[in-house]
Amino acid sequence: MDAIFAQATASGRAGVSIIRLSGPQSHDIASKFCNIPVIGKAVLRSVRDRGGKLIDRGLVLCFDQGASFTGEKTVEFHLHGGLATVSKLLSELSECHGCRLARPGEFTRRALDNGNLDLNQVEALSDLIDAETEAQRKQAIMVLDGHFSELGKVWKKNLLRAVALLEASIDFSDDEIPTDLHLEVRSIVEGAESSIASVLDRSVIASKIRQGFTVAIVGAPNVGKSTLLNSIAGKDVAITSATAGTTRDVIEVRINLNGLAVTFMDTAGIRDTDDDIEKLGISMSYKRSEVADIKVFLVNDDQDELVATKGKSDLIVLNKADIREVPGLAVSGKTGEGVSNLLNLISNKLLKETPTDVVAIRERQVAGLAAANTFLAKAKELLHQEPLPYELASQELYFACTQLDFVFGRIDIESVLDEIFSSFCLGK
Repeated sequence: MDAIFAQATASGRAGVSIIRLSGPQSHDIASKFCNIPVIGKAVLRSVRDRGGKLIDRGLVLCFDQGASFTGEKTVEFHLHGGLATVSKLLSELSECHGCRLARPGEFTRRALDNGNLDLNQVEALSDLIDAETEAQRKQAIMVLDGHFSELGKVWKKNLLRAVALLEASIDFSDDEIPTDLHLEVRSIVEGAESSIASVLDRSVIASKIRQGFTVAIVGAPNVGKSTLLNSIAGKDVAITSATAGTTRDVIEVRINLNGLAVTFMDTAGIRDTDDDIEKLGISMSYKRSEVADIKVFLVNDDQDELVATKGKSDLIVLNKADIREVPGLAVSGKTGEGVSNLLNLISNKLLKETPTDVVAIRERQVAGLAAANTFLAKAKELLHQEPLPYELASQELYFACTQLDFVFGRIDIESVLDEIFSSFCLGK
């Protein structure tokens, strides 16, 4: 297997740049450029090209097999981040036999292949790198830290036992098998189904954290929606005018709201009109606002008829708070009065629903868990029948395990056999 190398820090001029070299022969290759230090100790070294000329002086750190990110022998060169310095060492490495530039994501792929990360942790690492907000960071780090995988191991271990008990009841029916094994199987299946369902429920909001929430500002024309959006954004992103119907399209601004990624949408003023273009804008406003997590109804008077159906999380907000004193929630996009209060109220509503426990954050994970629970529900139904159809129930559990394989990793027949012969005595 080739050793691979790449710049591990961002490209461009920097104080320090790290070049990572990973592979079975990485220590031997690195020794061509410097006197490599003992494993696990960062030491200042003179890094020279193959002709012996000095490239730079920097820290060199060596990792042994099984102790690095990739799980392979690894060397890191911490050099000054000048473009020419980095380019020179990369060029020298590319000339070494058995050493090549890493493909995108190849270090992480090797970490997966070597068992340092599972697929869920790989995806979480990608999410962590892309995280824009504190909530996204916390969610990604929980999966990367292995909490989701640990829960998956519990489900798989319990379902393996359930399968083993059913298989034992089928294959060893003439032996001294307890008659109430199906009760334990039923308990295991019901517990797994309930636990997975709980994760799926939390994962609905978790996907929002990863992708971002949406808040639609809706109302009649010329009520101040665009002015409010500009105040939230802190700059002019929407045209404001005394002329009604100025906004013809949905204008979006994405902000970091108390650790959450939230996109605010300024929608076209909703009214009856003969203008075909404005009609299209109004139609789009209806569609976008209906799927928003929160609608902010901006009104002139709290008795005004709302332009759309109000949901339980939606807010009714009075405009022009700077020129009138009114009880309740009011804002002025012109002066900013009440805007901070509105944003805090919105973030509190969203944070209240934000899960702090283990969740599935990728569509692949959610689909696999949902399919597994479908098979568990079928198995549970079979386990309540008389006489109990052991073969059919076992098959449904196998199908459920297959779906969990899709999410967490492989289960094979040897795992089931090991569980049969190790978890309880057959008296033989």
